[in-house]
Amino acid sequence: MATVSSVGIGSGLDVSSIISKLVDLEKQPLVGLQAKQAGIQAQVSTYAQIKSLTSALSDAASKLTLDSGWNALAVKSGSDAVAVAVTGLAQAGSFDIGVSQLARAQTSVSDVFAAGAALGADGTLQLTPQGGEAIDVAYTSTDTLASLAAKINDAASGVTATVMRDASGERLMLRSRDTGADAAFTVSGLALTESQSAQNARITVNGVATESTTNDFGEVLPGLKITASQVTAADVHVSVAADTETTKKNLQTFVDAYNALNALLADSTKYDSDTKTAGILQGDSATVGLQNALRMLTMGAAGNATGGLKRLADVGIQMKSGGALEITDMTRLDKALAETPDAIQSLFAAKASPDGSGGGIAVNFKQYTSQLLAFEGTLNSKSDALAKRIQTNQDDQSKVNERASVLEARLTRQYSMLDTQMATLQSLSAYMEQQITNWNKSKS
Repeated sequence: MATVSSVGIGSGLDVSSIISKLVDLEKQPLVGLQAKQAGIQAQVSTYAQIKSLTSALSDAASKLTLDSGWNALAVKSGSDAVAVAVTGLAQAGSFDIGVSQLARAQTSVSDVFAAGAALGADGTLQLTPQGGEAIDVAYTSTDTLASLAAKINDAASGVTATVMRDASGERLMLRSRDTGADAAFTVSGLALTESQSAQNARITVNGVATESTTNDFGEVLPGLKITASQVTAADVHVSVAADTETTKKNLQTFVDAYNALNALLADSTKYDSDTKTAGILQGDSATVGLQNALRMLTMGAAGNATGGLKRLADVGIQMKSGGALEITDMTRLDKALAETPDAIQSLFAAKASPDGSGGGIAVNFKQYTSQLLAFEGTLNSKSDALAKRIQTNQDDQSKVNERASVLEARLTRQYSMLDTQMATLQSLSAYMEQQITNWNKSKS
């Protein structure tokens, strides 16, 4: 608000203070509007958290709808010489693996040259990869081993050239980029001796021999990758068994994700009778509906589940006070995972009927949370509605400020006119008093 410094001089009134108080009175609705805006902003922030936690719950439920969420395998190897990793769908079992040979790259080395010495003659070094076409690398008498190595590397021949240096001088070392017998090469045009031959890795799996150009065997056993790192004197025993710990971790992640969302919804909608304060979303029908729907899903049955397990309670997962889930009977859960793994998987991952009903617990949660998170779903619709309320509030605040500005300008004009009139009257009064005084003097 502009400060009026001259108005009031003629009248003697504190006009600036009068105008300021009247304008502040006109702006009084801003207090309520700003408080309302702060509340809406808090709701926007809370719904952003709800959306994030719903997404986490959706991800946790999704993992329990997939075979990979239930068919995790744990691998144990009797020696570091053999490692086995699960790379896809694999079967539990045990294997005796022996390593008789590791994969190697071919290495060929030249005679010794004086350090930095020129080759002394023109020529062509010819590299021929096994089963491939020869590659010619021309060199001159002034080339050194270092410059020749650079030319070989530029030729991209599948061979890496390096200059080795020691007390006796320099040697040109050529090494195939890849391991395995297929990466072998021949060289002519310069005297080189093969110091290490190319070879495949060789292993036996339960007595059956197999080879690989690398130390990895990714296609011998479905869903498993075998990596050999040492030659073994005896077979290494490897076991592949169901990894129930990972499965339990997936279940706990689902429970934790549900509890985090449930806690936020409960805190946002509660009313504290002791402090007489309401949650930020207390009474909001959309939020209360979301909370109730999630709780109904946890108490619902998996209609299409096979194996006799229909509810979370059947595997030791109970709803506690306040709606939180808890794995209360780990013995029952362990027994279900060990004795009826297909039944517990069906409890969570059974496919829904064409009408969307009867799905497993995780399938139902995934379906519902996906709907909530959809572009036109409940969460985005609620966020959009809150954004519109903020815009409306800001528009209302702008209108209040505009009315206050208009009032200030009008009052300033009115008081300026009054001030001018008062100044004129005071001047006239002073003049009349002076005339009367002069008239009385002339009579005496």
